[in-house]
Amino acid sequence: MSDSTPLGDFLRARREAVKPQDVGLPEHGRRRVKGLRREEVALLAGVSSDYYMRLEQGRESSPSSQVLDAIAAALRLDDEAHDHLRRLTRSPQERRGAPGRHDRVSPQLLRLIDSWPDTPAFILGPALDVLAHNALATALHSGFQRFDNLARMVFLDPAGRTFYRDRDRAADSCVAELRAAYGHDPGSPRITEVVDTLRARSPEFAQSWARHEVKRKTQQAKNLAHPDVGALEIRFQAFSVNDAPHQQLVVYQAEPASATAAAFAALRSRTGHGAEESPRAHSDT
Repeated sequence: MSDSTPLGDFLRARREAVKPQDVGLPEHGRRRVKGLRREEVALLAGVSSDYYMRLEQGRESSPSSQVLDAIAAALRLDDEAHDHLRRLTRSPQERRGAPGRHDRVSPQLLRLIDSWPDTPAFILGPALDVLAHNALATALHSGFQRFDNLARMVFLDPAGRTFYRDRDRAADSCVAELRAAYGHDPGSPRITEVVDTLRARSPEFAQSWARHEVKRKTQQAKNLAHPDVGALEIRFQAFSVNDAPHQQLVVYQAEPASATAAAFAALRSRTGHGAEESPRAHSDT
């Protein structure tokens, strides 16, 4: 990761992303820094320049909730980025609670996704590892070298360039989701491993990671292109797993009687039926 603090890295990146005119400040002449200056953020947040500098430099790590709210407003953070800022000031115990296994899926959840033969469904861990998937999800991602980690698939697998028809959005989404997971558990060895591997092997990932954008999976449209059945227009939903909050259940849906529904049927006819755990190759992300 970085030699400085997660909080300082985040504040610096988001400060550099805000233009003076975005927050009503005049822009006089040539500026030597990207975005806002530290003293400008301090002025907008109503704190001293020295205090804000200590936050960015890691010499102050416990700001009050009022100060965090003021800084979030100064940096024009949305709700998710604001929550991420709060998490970065919490202790490891406050962020995550008791440690647990993130890579085991309950038998009940495996049976659930296996009972949906017409709907691709899979389980993600916090580092975007694919922990389990049903047969139709396997068929849907058959063009990839491995169906193992969504971030690796997007950035390092050649199939990611064609499978995601809006590839830039898919890439940005992966990075923002990893950043959100990192905010929950900055000490996670697996998240660190995935991020460090992708930063070393993908300049595109490294550049995007440095922007510190945060977003969790929600519900939205996704346009895909399968090598055998062609273009797909789907909606997906992501659900937190109550007995394993670090996991997500992702479900893809097609409009009834649509071309995508017919494509799903064609894929289903080519594959067997059954959910399976997906082994992770940590050294080969």
